[in-house]
Amino acid sequence: MSNINWDTIGFDAYRTRTVILSRFQDGKWSPAEKTENFSFTLDPFAQVLHYAVACFEGLKAFTQKDGKIVIFRPDENAARMRRTADYLGMPAPDEDLFISMCEECVKNNLEFMPPYGHGASMYLRPILMGVHPQMQLTPNPDALFAVICAPAGAYYGSNMRSFSAVIPGDYDRAAPKGSGSYKLGANYAATFKPYKIAHDQGYQELLFLNSATREYVDEYGSSNFFGIKGNTYVTPLSDSVLPSITNKSLQQVAKDLGMEVEKRKIPVEELAEFDEAAACGTAVVITPMYRIDIKPVLGGEEIERSFTYGEPEKVGPVCTKLYKTLTGIQNGELPDTHGWCHEVR
Repeated sequence: MSNINWDTIGFDAYRTRTVILSRFQDGKWSPAEKTENFSFTLDPFAQVLHYAVACFEGLKAFTQKDGKIVIFRPDENAARMRRTADYLGMPAPDEDLFISMCEECVKNNLEFMPPYGHGASMYLRPILMGVHPQMQLTPNPDALFAVICAPAGAYYGSNMRSFSAVIPGDYDRAAPKGSGSYKLGANYAATFKPYKIAHDQGYQELLFLNSATREYVDEYGSSNFFGIKGNTYVTPLSDSVLPSITNKSLQQVAKDLGMEVEKRKIPVEELAEFDEAAACGTAVVITPMYRIDIKPVLGGEEIERSFTYGEPEKVGPVCTKLYKTLTGIQNGELPDTHGWCHEVR
């Protein structure tokens, strides 16, 4: 793979060589198998095609400074997929099967594994889908679990630059007591159109408020929100926010760095009080924001209010420290005191 420029690779569907598969039938998961066929054959009546009975995970593997290959916190992703699958009434792989299939995906695609020192990683995308052919609106246990991967660089094309976000007045992300806290593919489908509108207006991110009252910050369309106020890391407490493993890790990193951590409701007016604001997630890692606008109509010109956090492309000192610490652990440059890095053997 000498034709890949590891310093400029972005975040996209780069084709690799091997997919790892297992099927749930007759009450049990089949032994994992590998295939170089990048096509799934599904019955036209499969649940996933009609009712979006599917969920996924996102996690990363890294080549560390000493040459070891590790996967970051796969046990957390396995647990989150089981939680989502239970919400859908689907079977889910247990932790051992989930992690072993992720390991096999990495080992069978090593030629696509970015080397140490380029800020790139191997992005793993485990997928779980309902494949039983039916028209009834009832769960069926037949399922397909697959792990695919792709080499990945920065989500927005460059690590640690600041961007702009917009709070749309005419779009909501998740309903109260709905599916917002689960990693369903359908949750992301509804953001495609507003993202297109936002991108056309020069914004990189969408920041959504709670849909019941629109009083509190919820999360970005792609990731969690956090803000820095003095020596405190603040992130929303909301039943409609996806429990981000990156956010969970950053909260611990912040504590390790001597910061206070608050997980609570964040009134939208409090955006004016933060020294720094950012998005965080597996794909984006930390993406700082230099400006967040509120627009009554996403595609319109009126800006109701703006909150600023420095200058375009500039990154605040706390986001920088958090980013360097987290990626330092992932890349084996700093001690993994919490045992987050799972070595691929």
